Amino acid sequence: MGKIQPRNISNLLSRFRFCDGLSKKMIRRAEYIIIVSVCFSTFTGCQPSGFDHSEQETAGEERAETSRPPSLTLDDFLTESGRLDLAKLQEYNPECYAWLDIPDTEMSFPLMQPAEDLSWYLSHDFFGNADEDGCIYTEYYNGKDFGDPNTVIYGRNADGRFGGLHQYQDRDFFDSHSEILVYTGDAVLEYRVFAAYPFDDRHLLMNWDFWNPDVFSVYLSGILSQRKMDVFLNPDAEVSEEDRIVTLSTGVDGEPQKRYLVQAVLVLQEDVSE
Repeated sequence: MGKIQPRNISNLLSRFRFCDGLSKKMIRRAEYIIIVSVCFSTFTGCQPSGFDHSEQETAGEERAETSRPPSLTLDDFLTESGRLDLAKLQEYNPECYAWLDIPDTEMSFPLMQPAEDLSWYLSHDFFGNADEDGCIYTEYYNGKDFGDPNTVIYGRNADGRFGGLHQYQDRDFFDSHSEILVYTGDAVLEYRVFAAYPFDDRHLLMNWDFWNPDVFSVYLSGILSQRKMDVFLNPDAEVSEEDRIVTLSTGVDGEPQKRYLVQAVLVLQEDVSE
């Protein structure tokens, strides 16, 4: 019997919750059936494959034994035309799909997306080895083409990871580092930072249906209407529900129930070819 994939479970539940025409009773019954099925499969040996890390651990060990690049920097993986050599990056880890770069800072990282275990890159490095600082990554609730209304990018609050995002708490830094670049295998996406602020630990993609323009509009209005000392907004960056944004999310020292968010709107997409 095949393994039950966690992403399939989440997708099924999400579809029922957002399906028009179904009563709350019908939705609850559908969710109950799905959850019971998962529990039954667990007790009969068909555990969700995300619970078993052995295959990923083995893959990490195999990658560790292969020759590594002299350094893991963006320049080492850019072609002469400025395109990200994604195939070269994926020789070391096939789950890498883009590169995130904030110019004139030390924040420049390969961007990962785990196929199954959402927490994998919280505790493993690019090569699959155990590392408490983890990697910079997205969850599979987002696509890999940055076509979603809101792509949420996660990273540990640690030096050498997303700890540097807290520099946006300084107004001068916020004003002078408004550009965020994302390199894919065939394009360079330029984003402009429009907000940086502390938030609670709600899962953004699970709590807001950003594909619904009305929901997205209300969400953005809530951000732009904030008037607090620890909230910085960029009046020169226009953003609406018709735009695509990225949200960079990290933790807050001493406050496990909080996150620090830096959000940017897509302003330019340049297709790059050889």
